[in-house]
Amino acid sequence: MRGKRVGIVGIGNVGSTCAYILAMNGGCHEVILRSSSNPTKAKGLALDMSQAVQAARKHTVVKHAEKPEDLTDCDVVVIAAGSPRLPGMNRDDLLIKNAEIMRTVMADIVKYSPNAIIIPVSNPLDAMVYVALKESGWPRNRVLGMAGILDSARMAHFVYEKLGYGAGQIRCSVMGGHGDDMVPLPRFSTVAGVPLTDLLSWEEIHEIVEKTKKGGAEIVSLLRDGSAYYAPAKAASLMAEAVLSDTKQIYPCSVMLDGEYGYKNTVSGVPVMIGATGAEKVIEANLNDDQDRKFAKSVGSVVELVDALYTNNFYTR
Repeated sequence: MRGKRVGIVGIGNVGSTCAYILAMNGGCHEVILRSSSNPTKAKGLALDMSQAVQAARKHTVVKHAEKPEDLTDCDVVVIAAGSPRLPGMNRDDLLIKNAEIMRTVMADIVKYSPNAIIIPVSNPLDAMVYVALKESGWPRNRVLGMAGILDSARMAHFVYEKLGYGAGQIRCSVMGGHGDDMVPLPRFSTVAGVPLTDLLSWEEIHEIVEKTKKGGAEIVSLLRDGSAYYAPAKAASLMAEAVLSDTKQIYPCSVMLDGEYGYKNTVSGVPVMIGATGAEKVIEANLNDDQDRKFAKSVGSVVELVDALYTNNFYTR
């Protein structure tokens, strides 16, 4: 019986860091790096990680994929390939560019790893989950996008920053889209089991929520030449490990909704139980009126992105 195999498509900071985390944690037998644009870099990173694995005395094998068929029979594929927003690009330009990349990647995965669970990381995240599902024709449980774990972690950091205690015991919940359309859920956020609303005023919570929404932009402004990658990579690795080990962990992930929260055929971030078959159950939280309105707005933003795929003739109805 062969060991678990994870493919990483896209070896920028997020993809390569995710690969390193998975390799060092030892939760899979093989990690395979794939870059269609820079296979030499993929080979170099794989060699470096392989030596790090030996230093840590782990059993993980790290390889690079010269050709798409080198990603055969992966159990999980993390897709971190995508273009950044370049000068002169508008929102739709970036959407179509990354949708084209996702289309190419998914064609290879469908052919060579037809039983894989797919974890898209590329932006715009919810739209990329939609494209991955559309291109594969697979059931919705097999494609789950990474965003909610990252946003929840950012919120937890800002809670700790405000309180000054509770590190490692803070659990925050965030739904909806990534960025300004996220829907933080303070009523479902706790510190060592104590509701956040018992520890902070609503004014303080609102401040934390606003910081969370701008968390990625703040890092970009500080780095000046890039964006966050440690936290996104860790979030993606947690999802992959939940699939590989069939842990049934509940994480906020971007999935296709099929009646949950009153929506169908649209993608958004919601709490899901992750196991060997991917998103095995969507958890329906009891939202109040304000959260329900914010979630509707978030869903509406994703619908606009998906509509743009059709308006720009990427898909035809």
